[in-house]
Amino acid sequence: MMSQAPRQSGIGVALFSLASSRSWGIGEFADLPAFASWCQAAGQRFVQLLPLHEISPSETSPYSSMTAMALDPLYIHVPDVQDFAALGGEAALPDEDRALLGALRVEARVRYADVRALKLRWLARAYARFRDVEMVHGTPRAQAFQAYSQREGWWLDSYTTFRVIHAAEQERAWWDWPSSLAYADPEALRQAVAALADERQYRAYLQWIAEAQWQAARVAAAVYVFGDLPFMVSGDSPDVWARKDEFMLDATVGVPPDAFSDTGQDWGLPPWRWDVMEATGFHWMRARARRTAALFDGVRIDHLVGLYRIYVRPTDDARPNFFSPPDQSSASLLGAKLLGIYLESGMTVVAEDLGTVPDFVRSSMAQLGVPGFKVMRWERSWQEPGQPLIDPGAYPEMSVALSGTHDTESLAQWWRQLPAAERAVWLALPAMGGALAVDAPFAPDVRDALLRALLGAASLYVMFPLQDVFGWDVRINTPATVTEANWTWRAPVFVDRWRESPEWTAHAKLLAAWSAAAGRRL
Repeated sequence: MMSQAPRQSGIGVALFSLASSRSWGIGEFADLPAFASWCQAAGQRFVQLLPLHEISPSETSPYSSMTAMALDPLYIHVPDVQDFAALGGEAALPDEDRALLGALRVEARVRYADVRALKLRWLARAYARFRDVEMVHGTPRAQAFQAYSQREGWWLDSYTTFRVIHAAEQERAWWDWPSSLAYADPEALRQAVAALADERQYRAYLQWIAEAQWQAARVAAAVYVFGDLPFMVSGDSPDVWARKDEFMLDATVGVPPDAFSDTGQDWGLPPWRWDVMEATGFHWMRARARRTAALFDGVRIDHLVGLYRIYVRPTDDARPNFFSPPDQSSASLLGAKLLGIYLESGMTVVAEDLGTVPDFVRSSMAQLGVPGFKVMRWERSWQEPGQPLIDPGAYPEMSVALSGTHDTESLAQWWRQLPAAERAVWLALPAMGGALAVDAPFAPDVRDALLRALLGAASLYVMFPLQDVFGWDVRINTPATVTEANWTWRAPVFVDRWRESPEWTAHAKLLAAWSAAAGRRL
């Protein structure tokens, strides 16, 4: 496990950002090894990916997943699908699709709707070929697919049933389906499954292809691959639809009023019913951990405090908002039990504990040996006069030091916005080396000093968002906004050409040297 090799560093990135010259307008499973190769050359031990679960057709955020189990077919590399190749591959594309593919490949941003439509159009044809040639004749590939479907049936059966009904109902939320389907009347479900049997097999085929490509990429990557576990699941998901009694359907999860919002936040997600889940032995939580461990070497648990307690907002005005569990003792026991489920899976576990987090949660994390997050720009002695910055060299060992997250502005944007007095405070930190002028723009020397300062942190792990490694003036997401810029950014050079670029190869050597000097090694 990764914990046996301390003081590691790695890079956080969204897979959709890592498009190659072969991919279809978005970073794909098959693109991970090329990126990982560059990371290895840069002395980085791990890659932290944003969630890869299937998102709703109208969504772009990887945190808006419609399932806690299924991979998104959006990341399938279609040319590597054997059935697509048997249809003639890219050479068989009609002029219209060939033109669209050419445009998608050179786009600066991901065009989700077009990418999804193009891929699913040809994956559907590939499946038809698989059904009519492989399945009919019971070939070894057909047998492998059937073995996969049986092995993964513990999550695949409910997912495919939900997914095909969802599509048949024009992607409406399950509570807007006919009541007999929404509430899983056995006879109505039997008829629906029979009528949609081929579509259901197609959805299973997509998952079979996706997982095969993902596992091949993960093995070829030769670095540790961390997944990202979103805090909750959408109410419109197979997980909630199949386990309605384990969720509060008359309330949503959020946060109470704080310094950032007078009214708090409402995330629109269904709260867990802890008592019902506990009565099942937390079966769904264990299933989620089992699935995550099958896909990744480690996991970042998003909004860790949500495993200890949640802030429930009833949808009617008659009931006040409340914390569940309501008391610290119960919450501490609950969180330790749930976090233990992920630790028992054998994965390396790190946890996002940013924002307002009760002391008992951090105490529990320390007892369990789970590293929390230290975002360099936010680390201050908040209770001391003047709230002085904390030098990275003073961070706790059991932590993950970061230059930013997918929700923050990049280092370049942040540095430019700092007043001169604040820059002076930063430059006075021992970790910064004292060689830069207060009025220094965000040039390579400033970028490099900040990267080296973070690598020198006392934290066991250091993680850089990809844009900060190069000092790019971009961000992945701006919270509380809905724009075309969110979740669509692509790296400016095809990822399979990074090792060919003298500039990018030189930067990898620098990063490797700094990492080694800081005692962080492969």
